[in-house]
Amino acid sequence: MPSIPQLYSLPYLFDSARLFSAIAAQPWSIFLDSGLAEKRQGRYDIFATDPVCTLITHGAETQVCSGNNTQVSTQDPFALIKQQLTVQKSFPEVPFNGGAMGYFAYDLGRQLEKLPNLTDDAEHIPDMAVGIYQWAVVVDHQEQKSYLVGCADSEHQWQALIEQFSVYPETTTVDKFQVTSPVQANMSEENYAQAFAKIKKYLQEGDCYQVNLAQRFVANCQGDPWVAYQQLREINSAPFSGYFNVPGVQVLSSSPERFLKVYQGMVEAKPIKGTRPRKESEQENQQQIDALQNSHKDRAENVMIVDLLRNDISKNCIPSSVQVPKIFEVESYATVHHLVSTVTGQLDEKYHALDLLRNCFPGGSITGAPKIRAMEVIEELEPHRRGVYCGAIAYIGFDGNMDSNIAIRTLVHSEHTIRFWAGGGIVNDSVLEEEYQECFDKAAAMLSLLEQMQVS
Repeated sequence: MPSIPQLYSLPYLFDSARLFSAIAAQPWSIFLDSGLAEKRQGRYDIFATDPVCTLITHGAETQVCSGNNTQVSTQDPFALIKQQLTVQKSFPEVPFNGGAMGYFAYDLGRQLEKLPNLTDDAEHIPDMAVGIYQWAVVVDHQEQKSYLVGCADSEHQWQALIEQFSVYPETTTVDKFQVTSPVQANMSEENYAQAFAKIKKYLQEGDCYQVNLAQRFVANCQGDPWVAYQQLREINSAPFSGYFNVPGVQVLSSSPERFLKVYQGMVEAKPIKGTRPRKESEQENQQQIDALQNSHKDRAENVMIVDLLRNDISKNCIPSSVQVPKIFEVESYATVHHLVSTVTGQLDEKYHALDLLRNCFPGGSITGAPKIRAMEVIEELEPHRRGVYCGAIAYIGFDGNMDSNIAIRTLVHSEHTIRFWAGGGIVNDSVLEEEYQECFDKAAAMLSLLEQMQVS
């Protein structure tokens, strides 16, 4: 196989999850999932395995493994990824031409900002886990086309990949996934009320304008988390979903929120602020949508985060290019309606997509404003570190293109436990009972999943 990247047309097979099943158990396999094809929430699915390099960050140290060579570096982890992304031939038919894919945990923000260290680190997982992938399968549901893109180590391996992803794998008996304990939250209603009251005090004193407060839910489990992910995507199909099998930890995300996209230098962010639960009837749902669109509180929250993102994006974009082409649009998902805005810009040529990601990380829609003060309050009031939750799952291509989610509606599996988080932004006119209930509205799909998999 020559080292020059290639693009090969595969048969269009709409069920990418079934294709990915053949490699889901392999270390470093990753599936960026645009949701169920028949619902057409997103356009592209991307999956790969067998990275040529891996980068794992714990605290200030990043372990860079390439072949048999392993080095430990204290350099900025975003810069270390950039060093691996040598420019290669790319194909405009696909959004990803090989490059970096992985997760950036919320707690990676500790390497970017000076934050207090108060919460319990019960996650025991890397702050960043990223692979460099020389090939990927890209499925385009809009055009109903599939591609194998990139390079392989040999002609034989390239042909084997073509054969493997040209047909669905045979259905095999898989391990079950079982939840073996009740789901426990890390805050009682009383604990939540106390944290809420402290945030209200900070808001009234002008210390900050908005703070995101989240609860952590955890249960014991056993079995194959890929089985759980397949069930999750049926319950809560979402356009920025993903499954990532890092050795020792698996991430199962059904996120509705794009963080940052870069395509040919154009930047897009789609922050979510404002939520209402879905109802049974069409009439009731329309009432929820109308209430959300006309809510002064939710619109005010949304504007705060839009302004924060405009400021963050401006650090790496041509200042006059930053715009808000869409504001206060309602998007509906399996269990909730969300208020979504769109912020765009033109990346300055002297910056890389990773510079943009670094300077906007973590996303303002899940911290509050001003960002650093809100993160300090989160550290003070939430009992546990967030880990992957509210970080990002992303690809950054050799060609400089990038797309990323905000890792909400995301479960993390390791050490025979599965956990997830749910929360919302608190502002001055927030009502305790409504905010507490919103946590459970957002958690509904994940609670349903774990309930279905509960050992009877």
